Amino acid sequence: MMVKKPEVAFGRCIYGLGVMALGMVCLAWGRFDPGQPVPLDFPGRSVLAYVAAAFLCAAGAAVLWRRTMALGAAALAAYYALIVVVLMDGRAVLVHDAVFVVDRNIAEQLVVMAGKLLADIASNISEQLAIAAGGLIIYASSARIDAALATRLARLGQVVFAVCALFFGAAHFIYMNLTAPLVPRWLPPTQVFWAYATGIGHIAAGVAILTGVQARLAAILLTAMYASFGLLVWAPLLLANPTSHPIWSENALNLALVGVAWVVADSLTRPRHVA
Repeated sequence: MMVKKPEVAFGRCIYGLGVMALGMVCLAWGRFDPGQPVPLDFPGRSVLAYVAAAFLCAAGAAVLWRRTMALGAAALAAYYALIVVVLMDGRAVLVHDAVFVVDRNIAEQLVVMAGKLLADIASNISEQLAIAAGGLIIYASSARIDAALATRLARLGQVVFAVCALFFGAAHFIYMNLTAPLVPRWLPPTQVFWAYATGIGHIAAGVAILTGVQARLAAILLTAMYASFGLLVWAPLLLANPTSHPIWSENALNLALVGVAWVVADSLTRPRHVA
């Protein structure tokens, strides 16, 4: 009796398209994605931006093709985890949080640094790490590796995504002044209500995936919530300002996160036993 790995067909297609969208936006503007901070004076920055964009397009396309999806997913997981999160975002956090205010005592400085670090993680690093988690789960479901190893890798991806969801929820509270105005004014009862509700939804989903209590339902609802963000928030903003690079990037990122959440939901189906 063999255990068949859960299929992630639908989720990985959305994931691949989302990553390709991120790459195409970078190609169109000749810049790195806003979530990938590279110093303006970095040697060959413009050339590297095009290289990174081309890589995202190629790796995203590879995920769409069954024969190459394991390779594409592995490449994306490695790129986002090591290059983006560790080298790019990690350097930015260290530089940002190394600035001390000399007229405060050590305890106050540590509190300020902790707050800045939490904000950095909640606002950007979690988004990039979530994409890495999606790639890891797709790799685990498609690579020709031992079933036990595949299960461990998939669970690692699920846990990483769940932790990211907790930080996404925290970001809604930390940046309430920025989150609430994104909610359409016509949506009852209030913009602040939905900002809090979606923040709580992220945290509840993260807890569910971590504990395994209604985990798949939580991932499905999170997928639907991200899809609603695209329809109600980012698409209207894009129609209102179609020349904005950040808004194009947010639309592409949201599509990628829809894919990641869908991949997580797919991976949480019970494995089938085959003779």
